This record gives sequence, structure tokens and C-alpha cells, in this order.
Amino acid sequence: MVGTRTVVASLAPPRPADAGLGGAARHGVTNLLGVAVAAIAGFGLNVVVTRNWSKVDAGLFFTTTSAFMILYAAARLGTGVGSVYFISRYRTLGQPQRIRASVLVALVPVLLVGTVLAAVGWWAAPELVALTSAEPVDGAVPALRAVLLFVPVAALCDFALAACRGFGRMRPLLLIERVGRTGLQLLGVSLAALLGLSAATALPLTWAAPYLPAGLIALIWLARLVRRAERAAAGPTGTPATAGPTGTDRRVGFREEFGVYWRYTGPRALTSLGQMAVQRMDIVLLGTMRGLADAATYTAATRFLALGQLSGQALSTAVQHRLAEHLVRDDRAGAGRLYQAATGWLVLLAWPTYLLFATFAEPVLAIFGAEYLAGRSVTVYLALTMLVATGCGMVDTVLNMAGRTAWTFYNALVGTLVNLVLNLLLIPPYGIMGAAVAWSASILISNLVPLAQLFWAYRLHPFGRGTLTAAGLAVVCYGLPPLLARPVFGDGLPVLAAVALVGTLGYAALVWRFRRALQLDALRTLRRGRRR
Repeated sequence: MVGTRTVVASLAPPRPADAGLGGAARHGVTNLLGVAVAAIAGFGLNVVVTRNWSKVDAGLFFTTTSAFMILYAAARLGTGVGSVYFISRYRTLGQPQRIRASVLVALVPVLLVGTVLAAVGWWAAPELVALTSAEPVDGAVPALRAVLLFVPVAALCDFALAACRGFGRMRPLLLIERVGRTGLQLLGVSLAALLGLSAATALPLTWAAPYLPAGLIALIWLARLVRRAERAAAGPTGTPATAGPTGTDRRVGFREEFGVYWRYTGPRALTSLGQMAVQRMDIVLLGTMRGLADAATYTAATRFLALGQLSGQALSTAVQHRLAEHLVRDDRAGAGRLYQAATGWLVLLAWPTYLLFATFAEPVLAIFGAEYLAGRSVTVYLALTMLVATGCGMVDTVLNMAGRTAWTFYNALVGTLVNLVLNLLLIPPYGIMGAAVAWSASILISNLVPLAQLFWAYRLHPFGRGTLTAAGLAVVCYGLPPLLARPVFGDGLPVLAAVALVGTLGYAALVWRFRRALQLDALRTLRRGRRR
């Protein structure tokens, strides 16, 4: 690794101080547009489910889809990070001849493991439902089996879209995942509600079916990118070039590529499974120990947090391959600038959402129905926790792109164990609030521990001028006004809308005033990018 970095550093031309910021901003804005569509579709889907089916039926749907997400995370084997890392790396090192083998050594295991998990889950569905249901529910087995059919397809879709990001292409993620799949899910669930179809089969089936066309299109798109990279690397005679930057003329075999790929990605497979378990296992455990009604309430109270998390996902996908390029050159200064700028943008986008949820939790939950207001304390508690998490930035992404997947594995393992133990201890006596405390503890561990590791190993941290400026502006515009308005005007939806509108106008003005500190000048590359 050291020798490779030395060669690459000597061959790569010097980069300006803001290298990568313009492209990250351009792709970040593009992803945010897709995230906005996905957030609206996901929010609308939850409202349609809670408004058109009973609380028990909604709880059955949420626990079933949570079980699907956990199995899907297991099936993708961490290849989302692995593919971005290796494809970005081979493109940076001038080794495009290795990309096809890297794709194949990931694709085949994902397909096999996804198929095995779906088959075993189908066969064991009655036993799984019996173990995870506090009360017998008609249709639970058909609901679980309906979504299990799509586990391998969903895993392949995630892998293909991640590999496209390794090529620096964000459009597949935007069109296929953010807009296409989420839009089709909302359309299908709305149609099921309109026709009064069953929550046991039709509802989960219409939710899972869009993974099939999304997966097929993503794989076709990836195949075109691989062929294009190989044609671009072909010599004058059409024979693919095999010389890397060190001058060696050797094509790496499938077996050797398999070992290289999975030594890096293997720990990430368990890490991604642990992260998904932390996000979804509490819903399953609530359904097991407290009943499906509590699971539905908790889902409604916590799914609002996904709106803030989506902005982090958009920025992470935009900077992931750029971080890999900086770190493979051992350019820590460039990686640090990108990390701090992205954290400032993340705080700028996410903190207003979390602050409004924390101060207006009750009217927001009322959108789902009066019976979901019991989740108010959960929303407030977790929204405040997420302020800390987003302030740390995308620490996990930076560690992964630095090649420290073993560290992220151990971090995720500790966070998952803490989450599981606290859920088992706190859910029986405290219900949804116990689950919220368990999730909060794992969120803090998963962010503060890697933050310390990143500073210790690379002297990288997210607390630049932009991050601190963004945090201060968000508190001034979205934290203080609700505290002043609620005692006078109450906390209804009209007050929430007025506070959000006034806060947003002030926020926009202040963001423009401090745009240099926030490094928003990088957005000027949007115009140049469109011209190109």
C-alpha cells in the first residue's frame, strides 16, 4: 500500500486547494434533488399506510418490511462500499482492466447469498413469524413470503448502483433509485389503498415489486459503463491495455481479484448488516415484545428522522469516490478539506429538519393520525441525538475510503450489541421509549468512536469553519424561533408552517451572507458543468 501510494503521488499532478469540492457540490445538489423526491415519496407512503389500514395492519407492514431490509442488508455483503472503493481506485491508478473482474467477484456472491436467504426465509417463514409476534396475526406468513421473493433482486440493485458511483456516475442512483423505485412504491401502495386490498399480501407485494425493474435497469447501466471503460483503455490495435502506473504488464486473475476484493469488503458485509439491524431491529423487537400497534407508533415517530438522514446519504454518495481518490494518493489535506466542507453542508441541510421535529413533534405526528401522538417523546429524543450524529459528519464513509473497514466493522459490532442488549432490557418495561434510548446509544457510539479513530490515525476532523457556521445559523433560525413562538401562539400546524417559513427566509439570507465560510462558492461549478 505504501509503495503504491508513493508511485501514484509521484505521477498525479498537483491539485488545487479546493480539488474535488466543485464536483462534490455539483453531484451533491443533484443527489439532493433526488433525495427530495424520495423523501416526499417515502413520507407519503407512510401516511397512506397509516391512514388507510388499521394500526395492527400498519404494524404488520412495518415489521415485515423491516425484516426484508435486514435480510437485504445481509445479502448485499457490504459490496456498496467495496465497489465504490475498488472501481474508484482502479480508475485513479490507471488499471481499468481490473474493473470487470472486480465487478464479477462481487456480483456472483451477492446473487448466491440473496437467493439462499430468500429460499431459507420462505421455508422458515411460519417459525419466524411465531418467534417475532407478540400475538397471532392473520396473514403474517404470506406478507413475509411476498417480500422475501425480492431480496436477491434488491441486493443486486444496490450493488449495481454503488458500482456506477465508483465510475463517478450519480445519474443511475438518481433516476433508478431515488425517483423510479420510490415513486413506483408510492404509486403501488396508493393503488392498493384505493382498491381496499389486503395488508397481508397486496400491500407488501406492491411495495417490494419495484425492486425488479430497478435492479434490471441498474445492471444494464453498469454493464455499459464497464464496457465503455474497457474500450477507452484499449490500445491502438483494440487490445485492452494491461500496464498499470508502475509499468507492470500483467492482468490480475479472477482468483487473485477475489481475495483482494473480499479482504477489504468482508468486514464491511457485517458492518452494513449491523447498521441496518440497528435501524430496523427495534421495530421487529417491539412487534415481538409489545405488539404490532407499538411497532406502528414507533415507526411513525422515527421515520421522520429518515428525512434528515437522506441528506447525509446524498452527500455521502457524492463525495465517496472523491475521498477514495484523495486517500489513495495519501492526500490527507485534500481529504480533510472535503470532509469538513461536506460536514458543513450536511449540518446546513439536516439540522433545520431535526430542530423543527424536536420542537413541533406533536403536530407533525398528527399527520399520521391521533393514535400516533404517543410517539412524541421518541421523536424529540432521537431528533436531538441526530444533531450530534450529523455534527460528526460522514465518519464511517471516510474510514471506509481510507481502507479501514476492519475498524468500521468493530465499531458497528459494538453499536449493534449495545442496541440489542438495551432493546431487550428496556423495551419490556418502557416500550417505544426504551427502544429510542437503545437506538440513541448505538447512534452515539457509531459516530463518536470513529470520530476519535479518524483523528488519531489521520488527524482528520469535521469541525471546520463551515461546520460551526452552519450549526450556529440553524440554531438561530430554527431552534430559537419555535421556543419563542410556542408559548404565545401554541404548537399547531399553522404555527409550525409560519415558523418554518420565517426561519427559512432568514436562513437563506444568512447562508448567502456566510457563503464563503460555508464553501458554497463551489456551487458555481454547476453552471460550468452544464456548459460542458
